[in-house]
Amino acid sequence: MKQTIIYPRRVFWKAFFLAVFFWGALFPARIPAQSALPTALEQAGKLTSEKRAELQRELQRHAQVLEAQSAVIKTVAKLVGPAVVFIETEHATTSRGRDPHVEEAGSGVIIQFKDQFYVLTSRHVIQHALPEKAQNVPLEEIKIDLADGRRIFPTQVWTDADSDVAVLAVKAPDLTPAAVGDSEKLEIGDFVLAVGSPFGLNQSVSFGIISARGRRNLVMGDRRSISLQDFLQTDAAINPGNSGGPLVNLRGEIVGINTAIASDSGVNQGVGFAVPINLFMHVARQLIETGKFTRGYIGVYLSSHFGPALAAELGLSRPMGALISGIEPDSPAALAQLQPGDVILQFNQIPIEDDGHLIKVVGTSEIGRKVPVQIYRNRRTLTVILEVTDRK
Repeated sequence: MKQTIIYPRRVFWKAFFLAVFFWGALFPARIPAQSALPTALEQAGKLTSEKRAELQRELQRHAQVLEAQSAVIKTVAKLVGPAVVFIETEHATTSRGRDPHVEEAGSGVIIQFKDQFYVLTSRHVIQHALPEKAQNVPLEEIKIDLADGRRIFPTQVWTDADSDVAVLAVKAPDLTPAAVGDSEKLEIGDFVLAVGSPFGLNQSVSFGIISARGRRNLVMGDRRSISLQDFLQTDAAINPGNSGGPLVNLRGEIVGINTAIASDSGVNQGVGFAVPINLFMHVARQLIETGKFTRGYIGVYLSSHFGPALAAELGLSRPMGALISGIEPDSPAALAQLQPGDVILQFNQIPIEDDGHLIKVVGTSEIGRKVPVQIYRNRRTLTVILEVTDRK
């Protein structure tokens, strides 16, 4: 009877390697002489003077392209830099368990409006210096450091909590204003620069693009009630201290005021937000001219649960516009006979994207103006005329 022998695995591999060893000893492989090595290996890491000169010329040609592009950024930084300021506030507090003084710091930018100079910034940058009820702001608690090292104080201050807008009137010789651009012309992918004082590092510049427009319904942390939201989103680095500083385009024009970041750590993670300059200036002009910002009002409650299922139930192909869930008595909406269940598709010929968009459009509408409102009701559209009134 033939016997089968089963070798353990380690015995087999030991025999295999012994066989390979003896085969190599009996029949050694031929190794090429050093002189037979390829020239490329022989010359590794070495360049002739001619080759170095050729690479240098090639590098200069390629660098000229990038230098021409970076020259734009450098010029924008030189143009806008003198208009960017560092803002620091200090406010005494007697709250139990807290420091005796609360300090806040941020940025701002100088503009010229009707032959007067103003600093635009975010309200939350100076909010600690704002008294809760008094009308007169203690101006000496708001310190403005100019790019040339001078320190000045505002002569008057206006703010609006709903939009996080603050405007500081300033007077000093040789102030340099920045140009105000048009944020409505911005498109996703446009290059922008954020200028400010992150972590107190004055005149810092970061570069990025417009990542998105019309960001709404954002939770703003301790900034309790920024209800007028229509943010620009950018990946230009924005950090604590950038708030209130300008977001500028490649023409050196202000297109936004940096105000917040989305972050798990409290520092930049590539998602920053800015108030579009058109919205900011709409509020700022009213503050300067009348001392207050008056928001438009039509008197509707809006549903926050307007999704695909409800849209299909109403006969719409997708969620669009803003769904009315209630009407204030004697409001402009009531007088125009709007009803719960109506969907506002257009307001003053502006297509409405969602409830947040309607809030922004109505809030910035001219008071007393009669506007056409297109609504969707019972699977058909109709237009009504509605007068925008003062929200208060």
